Amino acid sequence: MQTKNRLNLFSFTMIVVGLVIGMGIFRTAATSAKDAIVPSVYFSAWIIGGLVALCGALTYAEIGSRYPATGGYYKVFAKAYHPSIAFAINCIILVSNAASLSGVALIGSGYLLRLFPGTFTDTHKALVSCAAIVLFYIVNLMGLKMSSKTQNFLMIIKIGMLLVLIAALFFPGKYAEQTNVVAMQHPFTWLDWVKSLGVSLIAVSFTYGGYQQTINFGNEVKQPAKNIPRGIFIGIIIIIVIYLLVNMSYYKLIGFNQMKGEREIAYVVIDKIFGTTGATVFSGFLFLGVLAYVNGLLLSNPRVMYAMGDDGSLPKVFATQNKKTDVLTFSLTAFAAICIVILFFSQEFERILTFSIFLDCFGMVLSCATIFWFRKRTKFLDNTGIYKMKLYPLLPVIFMLAYLFVGVSIAAADPVAAITGVGVLGAFVIIYFSFHYDKNKIHVTKTENGHL
Repeated sequence: MQTKNRLNLFSFTMIVVGLVIGMGIFRTAATSAKDAIVPSVYFSAWIIGGLVALCGALTYAEIGSRYPATGGYYKVFAKAYHPSIAFAINCIILVSNAASLSGVALIGSGYLLRLFPGTFTDTHKALVSCAAIVLFYIVNLMGLKMSSKTQNFLMIIKIGMLLVLIAALFFPGKYAEQTNVVAMQHPFTWLDWVKSLGVSLIAVSFTYGGYQQTINFGNEVKQPAKNIPRGIFIGIIIIIVIYLLVNMSYYKLIGFNQMKGEREIAYVVIDKIFGTTGATVFSGFLFLGVLAYVNGLLLSNPRVMYAMGDDGSLPKVFATQNKKTDVLTFSLTAFAAICIVILFFSQEFERILTFSIFLDCFGMVLSCATIFWFRKRTKFLDNTGIYKMKLYPLLPVIFMLAYLFVGVSIAAADPVAAITGVGVLGAFVIIYFSFHYDKNKIHVTKTENGHL
């Protein structure tokens, strides 16, 4: 096992970058700007979001080094917490992933509908998003898989689009006039600034998501004690720089106040630099990237459901597999259905975003907290070459406090989303005890009948 092909520093760094940079930056910048009272709040949120991601990625990497089990989150929760908590958190992560898929699909549909004349409502965007989900549900149901080459090609396109947005900074003649950028009808206090930061961080947290998957690579990296922290640090710094440059491009070419009212914000920048034709081509490529994201989540999340069905956490029907196509038919159908329900329950990107991040706050805080359990129970692994973070316990504490701050900010700004999130968590705990109570009851009945 020690001679296995392992990731070197460069490969691991690129994986970190690839895990984080997604489709959110093409939409969430406008949402973050809308919630920021001044530019200093806006740019602070993007810097703080990156630093929080750094703390989280290093924490998850150590958890993965100490407990390198296939299944990531699912196995970690099951190991460190009561089965009911592990079940509930894993279920809300699945729901959060479904919400993320729906949100990204809405981003793509917004850009796609820019290519057609007319005025389109959130309902129209939801219908287009639904069509994309159904399309790739059918593709996956047939057992067809998008090749890794195609996925890599779409990743290159995504990076290319970000570079085009950054290149717009080199056209100062196209800059917007920053009229009344900091003008406020009423003066604000430091408390107002902090509240605004908390709400602005909601969209930023969504955009920086993905680093938690470093939990799956703790045992896959050459010289992990040295290369994991370096790869994560370099990768997150690259991401912060890219995001700040893209946001600076939005800020310079559209204007801070104007950003607040935009949705397909990248379209406006490209249209300003390259005209309608350039913006049309850009939107088409972006929609392809969204389709790749949709396909990826429809491919991966049913496998989590399958694992939970296989070990009895979910009913066994979730572990059924089509013998001809090897497709996880029931799990795939269930996940796609959840995506569509969320899509039509919320319809607006901001509502899905808030709901998704509030659910994430539970998962992030509780999964990060397992580092304290694993540090105590796996001391025998110290000095054996595994990755062990410096500045412990400061980094995980910062990470957990940041997500608590975001969760409280969501509860204050959108109590309905918070109540819904708590309700979903509570419902899954109840489902767990109901399901396992029935299993235990059946087991006891069989035992008693055996004695008779």
